[in-house]
Amino acid sequence: MNKINLSQRIIDELNEQACKEKAQHHLRFFKTAPGEYGEGDKFMGVNVPAQRKIAKKQYREIKLNELEEFLRSEIHEYRSTALFMLCYKFEKADESERTSIVNLYLDNIAFVNNWDLVDASAPTLLGAYLVDKKRDLLYDLAHSDDLWKQRIAIIATLHFIRHGEFDDTLKISKILLHHHHDLIHKAVGWMLREVGKRDKEAALAFLLKHYAEMPRTMLRYAIEKFDEDLRRQFLKRQIK
Repeated sequence: MNKINLSQRIIDELNEQACKEKAQHHLRFFKTAPGEYGEGDKFMGVNVPAQRKIAKKQYREIKLNELEEFLRSEIHEYRSTALFMLCYKFEKADESERTSIVNLYLDNIAFVNNWDLVDASAPTLLGAYLVDKKRDLLYDLAHSDDLWKQRIAIIATLHFIRHGEFDDTLKISKILLHHHHDLIHKAVGWMLREVGKRDKEAALAFLLKHYAEMPRTMLRYAIEKFDEDLRRQFLKRQIK
């Protein structure tokens, strides 16, 4: 199958699933109005299960340069489907191919520009790639002034958490502790909650040290799985 036919097939399959009503909902849900974090993004109204189904069917044949074209699209679902295909490719790739995939991801990181795109790709691509490598890149992203790069930095550590490694999550959480945006508050709180599900003492030690200065949303997410009395003490900032 040539490039034009394959790319057009993916476009056609996405168009078949498009829904104007969903597109209008997504414009609001993903905050695309002027001044909002998703300003100017465009949606066709294709749900995630449909995107994943299309991606899973086509990822073996599509080449990285073709995927890059989708990843650079102004249409959100094109970018999302491209990221799903990259993730499927990564899971089946050898080390050399994984390096090429991650380099493509990093070269196009500016297009991973909403929370769903970050969350669907950062652990599977960047986290998995860095699991046996130096992780300086994550700290560079965390120290950047870009909201999505910062979210990528913390969400990528979900892969480490799933393998029982918590240090990078805790260190990056500290870097982002005073961030101004609630999307980072939610992301950090979520990762701390994931740490706590596996090692409550590690999460508690971090929270006891920092809870008084944490944004309320971050704290609320982090303690969600604690018992009610302990949650109440944290939220009142009155740990006994």
